[in-house]
Formats: sequence, structure tokens, C-alpha cells
Amino acid sequence: MSAATALVLVSHSAQLAAGAVEVAQQMAPDVDIRAAGGTEDGRIGTSYDLVEQAVTALLDGGATAVAILTDLGSAALTAESVVDVLDDDRVVMVDAPFVEGAVAAAVAAQSGGDAGAVGAAARTAIDSFGDSATVGAGSAGDVAAEATDAVERSVVLRNRLGLHARPAATLARKAADFDAEVTLNGVDAASVLALMGLGLTGGAELHLRATGPQAAQALEAIVADVEAGFGEE
Repeated sequence: MSAATALVLVSHSAQLAAGAVEVAQQMAPDVDIRAAGGTEDGRIGTSYDLVEQAVTALLDGGATAVAILTDLGSAALTAESVVDVLDDDRVVMVDAPFVEGAVAAAVAAQSGGDAGAVGAAARTAIDSFGDSATVGAGSAGDVAAEATDAVERSVVLRNRLGLHARPAATLARKAADFDAEVTLNGVDAASVLALMGLGLTGGAELHLRATGPQAAQALEAIVADVEAGFGEE
């Protein structure tokens, strides 16, 4: 693991926490993500000690920041107690949907985001899934207001299963790698959840638009990945 911001996912269920880690880890292979679910004796509940151990292990392992996401109310209370006792500015609570927020946070961390960027990505997760059209309208409008020398490309999605989680995460990470603002079919191409919210299937046409110093390079790299089927062909 090499990403600077790490994640701890706290749930009443050890299985749910582990499952959320598995999903998020697939989207962000370089991010250190730890599960803190259930109690020490395997019951449903949350454990102060398990959360503290997970956070401390990450900090001792070199993480520059740790973002904590939780599911139900008492899990949040337990995590907040850990944050209060540790009293460390590197440890932050993120109020966001548990699974969707974890995926968004992981992708942001994979792209090098600090604790603030990771938290912001997680908090917008539900909006990205709930109303992708609204997200897209705002993103496209902002880009248009910032610059008129946009670069645009269109390409056909080759993946038989469409823009599901893995290719969406690959595309989002690629978009975030460049000094450019990129939209795909009107939504922020750096947001994996916004991309998945489009519901694009194999054969769909992707309309890419980018502005910024590396706009052309960003679209060239993204188009290459799309035409290669994101390695799934």
C-alpha cells in the first residue's frame, strides 16, 4: 500500500465491514483500508478497542491521515470516542453513506487526495448516485464558465458489461491524474459514482470534454483505455 490517506470502515457487523473493504479495495489497490466491525467475541456491535487498533496501526504504518466511515448511529459514537481520545488532527470522521462513501473515498485516496479531498468525495457519494443528471449539469456548466477552449472526443464503450465499478474506477483515476477538468456525458469523470450513475452499457457512446493545461493528454489517455476495453476484452 502506498497512498498517504488510509481508511477505517466501522460497522456493527464484521462481515459487512469486511465486505465494504473488499469492494473499496478493488477500486483502490494502493490504499490501506481496514475493517473494524463487530465485537471482539464475534457479536453484532461495535468495539472501541477494534477501532482504536485499526486507526493506530495505520498511523504507525505511515499513513499521513486516516478517514473513518461508519454505518449505524452507535458505530459513529464509538468512532467519535476514538477520535476524541486520540486527539490527533490526522484522524477525521466522515459523515457519508457507508458503502458508496467508502468507494468514493477510496478512489479519491488512490488519486492522492488528502483527508479533506477524501472526505469531500465520500460526502458527495449519495448525490452522485441519486441524481447524476444534476451532477452533470453543474459540472458541465462550471467547465464552460471557466474556459472556452475545451477539447472534446467521442468514443464507443467496448465493454460488454458497460461502465461498471472496475472500469469506472479506472477511468476516474485516469481523469484525476491530469491537470484538467474532464466530464463524460456531462458528469465529472473523476467521480466513480457519478460515472456508474450514468448506467452506460456496452456500445454506448461516450462524449468526453476537457479543459485545462493537460486537457488533450487526459482525453488521449482515457480514450486509449476505453478503446482497449479497460483490459476486460
